[in-house]
Amino acid sequence: MSSNAPTVTCSLCKRKIVANTQYDLPIYDPRSGFAICAHCIKDIYHALEGHQEEENEQQHQETAEAINEELARIKPHLVKEYLDQYIINQDHAKKVLSVAIYNHFKRMKYGFEHPDGDEDIDKSNVIILGPSGCGKTALLSHLAKMLDIPFAVTDASSLTEAGFVGADVEVAVRNLYYAADKDISRCEHGIIYLDEFDKIARKSGENNTITADPGHEGVQQALLKMLEGNVVEFTARGQRKHPEAPTIKVDTKNILFIVGGAFVGIEKIIAKRLQKNDANIGFGAKIEGQEDKPKFDELIHQTTPEDLMKYGIIPEIIGRLPIICTLENLDEDALLRILTEPKNAPVKQYQKLLEMDNVQLEFQEEALRAVAKKAIERKTGARSLKGIIEDTMLDIMFDIPHSDAPRKLTITADCINDGVPPVVENL
Repeated sequence: MSSNAPTVTCSLCKRKIVANTQYDLPIYDPRSGFAICAHCIKDIYHALEGHQEEENEQQHQETAEAINEELARIKPHLVKEYLDQYIINQDHAKKVLSVAIYNHFKRMKYGFEHPDGDEDIDKSNVIILGPSGCGKTALLSHLAKMLDIPFAVTDASSLTEAGFVGADVEVAVRNLYYAADKDISRCEHGIIYLDEFDKIARKSGENNTITADPGHEGVQQALLKMLEGNVVEFTARGQRKHPEAPTIKVDTKNILFIVGGAFVGIEKIIAKRLQKNDANIGFGAKIEGQEDKPKFDELIHQTTPEDLMKYGIIPEIIGRLPIICTLENLDEDALLRILTEPKNAPVKQYQKLLEMDNVQLEFQEEALRAVAKKAIERKTGARSLKGIIEDTMLDIMFDIPHSDAPRKLTITADCINDGVPPVVENL
C-alpha cells in the first residue's frame, strides 16, 4: 500500500478507505468524489440476489396458483359442455380433446411441484382424423378461446415449401411465441395445432401420388425433434436466417401438439386390414357382394397406428402422438342443426345483421334442408354452409338498406335452389 495514496470515505457506509487500493476500493470517481467500498458492493450483490430469488419464488407461486385455477375451470365435463354450445355431434372427439387438455394442465402442475423429479409424465399429444368440413379446426378454435394459455395454428402443408429437409418447421413454434405475446415462459406451456398434417405423408405411403414431395419425410423428421421436446431456435418474424441473425430459443418439452387432417383414403387402408382379419375360408367365409360395405364412420373409428404408418406417417412421429381422435361425417340432420343451434350458427348471424336494418329474417325448414343438401353434394361439410347462404343473401343484403321500413323476409327452398327472391311482408 502506498503511503501517498489518498484516503476517501465510502459514500454508503462512511468507512475510511485508501483510494488507490483495488481490494478496498473497486469503485471510485475522483471527479465527483463518489466511492463504494468492497464491503458495500458485496452487500448490494447479496441483496439483489435475494431479491431475485424472492421474485422467482413469487412468480413460481403465481404460476402454480394460475394452473390450479385453470384446472378447476377446465375439468373434462366442463370443457365438453362448452364445446357443445358451438359444435354439433362429434361427442367422442370432444371427450378425447377434453381429457387431453386436462391432462396437459395436470402435467404442468406436476412439473412445477416436482422440478427435480425423476419420473416424468409423457405429453398427451393428439392426432385428429376426419373428413373435410366435419369440425376439426372449429373444435380447436373454440377450445383456444376457452383456455388461458397460448394457442397457435400452423398449416403443416406450407412447411414443405422450405425444401427437401424441412428446415422451416420452427415456424410453428414461432407462431406460438407471438401468440404468447413474446413471453417465452407462457409459450413453453402452450398448444400448437398443425393443420393439414396428412399433406406431409411420405411418398412411400400407400396413399402415394405422383405429385408427392420427396421432402415430406424430411419434414416429418424435423417435426419429430419438436414433438419429443427439444430447444427450438428461430429468428424474429420477417428476418432471414443467417449466422449473425439474433435468435430466440424455446423449449418444446411442455408444449402440447395436436395434429389434424382429412387423411383422404385412409378408410380404404382400414377396410383392407379388416378384410384380411375376417374369415375368408370355410363356413365363415364372406362372399363378395353379399355383405354391405362398412360405412366411413364405422371405419374411421377403427384407425390404428399401423394404418397411419401405411398412409405415410413415419413410426417415430406416431409414437409421439399416442392419442388418436376421430370425427365422423356430418349427415343432413347434423348440418341442419349446425345452421340453427350453435351460439354462432349462420342463420343467427344473418338474423342479427338484418335486425340492425329493422328486418326480421326467417328461414323455412325446407330452405335449410336445401342448404344442407347442397353442402353434401359439394362434399365440403359444414365449411360451405355459410357460403351457400351468402350466395342467396347477397342481393337481399344489397337491397335492404334502400328503405328503413320494418319488414319480414322469408327464405324458401326456391330461394336456395333457383335464386327466387324471398317473400317480403311489411310490418
